[in-house]
Amino acid sequence: METPLIEFREVTKRFDEKTVLDKADLLIYENQITTIIGKSGSGKSVLIKHIIGLLTPDEGSILFRGKPVKDMQKKEWEGYRSQISYMFQNNALFDSMTVFENIALPLRQTTKLRKKEIERKVMSRLEQMELADAAGKYPAELSGGMQKRVALARALVTDPAIVLFDEPTTSQDPIRRNTILSMIAHYRKQFGFTAILISHDIPDVFFISDRILLLWEGKIGFHGTYEELTRLKHPMIDEFLQSIEGLRDELTGLLSKEMFRSRYALSLGGGQADTTFTAVIFIAGVDHSVDLPRPQAGIEVLKVLGEQVNNYFGPLGGFSARHSRDKILTILPRISPQEAGQLVQDISQGLSKVLPGMESLTPGRIAADECFWLSVSAGIAEATSAEDIDEIMLRAETNQKVMVKFQCGREGVTQ
Repeated sequence: METPLIEFREVTKRFDEKTVLDKADLLIYENQITTIIGKSGSGKSVLIKHIIGLLTPDEGSILFRGKPVKDMQKKEWEGYRSQISYMFQNNALFDSMTVFENIALPLRQTTKLRKKEIERKVMSRLEQMELADAAGKYPAELSGGMQKRVALARALVTDPAIVLFDEPTTSQDPIRRNTILSMIAHYRKQFGFTAILISHDIPDVFFISDRILLLWEGKIGFHGTYEELTRLKHPMIDEFLQSIEGLRDELTGLLSKEMFRSRYALSLGGGQADTTFTAVIFIAGVDHSVDLPRPQAGIEVLKVLGEQVNNYFGPLGGFSARHSRDKILTILPRISPQEAGQLVQDISQGLSKVLPGMESLTPGRIAADECFWLSVSAGIAEATSAEDIDEIMLRAETNQKVMVKFQCGREGVTQ
């Protein structure tokens, strides 16, 4: 059995008479994205501060790679602590320092590296994150998205094993929020760190999360995948989901997965095998000639796609939800596969008219070394209500065909 990277065993933390963590148990595994959710004031930040060593438990123990932190010698503890980095909620960049100086700061403060080695490591991160041209600029001269990349580059320059993200998308609009989350997922894969997020951005953050931890009344009330969360029927989970606003997917305007499954059960007769319907899956894909994808372009297309799907399928009784970062599933209870095919063609034509006007796809704004293509595909399958949704999605996906395709540097969209 895999040893957790970080483990809490009956961790309790009190402040005066208030118990914030009450015999909390949790497991965080290496090379995954783990998201901690919970009501405001539930103790998420307190939990994170225990991981980073800013707080110690009143009772219980914290283990790193199977060894209790409290049993570590000073050198061993410093070794553990040096493997953790932190990306602040508001970036916390120093306005008086250049991008280079902001990124170099952790190396200058926490290591004994020589000036040349620091310069090499900083420039390497700048190049990997497409920030080399901004090295001499100040934070105020950068866009919000570039500032986030600088903050992440600073968090990664020490080659940490673990990066903690405290509300990384606070006060961002849906497109920017999803862009930042896509960036975290992309760089986690590229650099191989373990990511731990605190976030209220539901459901957006779920699409990049390998595991979700629900902190509830001082304990970890749930740990598992998003799929497991949506399927689990428990009063605690229901109360939490009802306590948050925006159960509808804010980016696309579609149903949340929770609402989608409820609508699925109500619309299709409780799983009777003789109830047939049509399922359509839409997939927005980005390919590119550089390591860094253009996540904002793909996310903006997904938003437009959601609007088109709502406009065409909603009046016909269809209902849809985003089931991953780039996939939308639509159920059409009273539409045949042939009729659905014609509707998909109509959506394709609608996208062809809308996409050329999107700023992020305008050829004049795309540098030669940022060349990419973006496509939207659709797959149609006939299904029965006795089938599992994941099986239906997989079968529809095998039938996918490209609807529209935008090619870098060309005006318009090809079909």
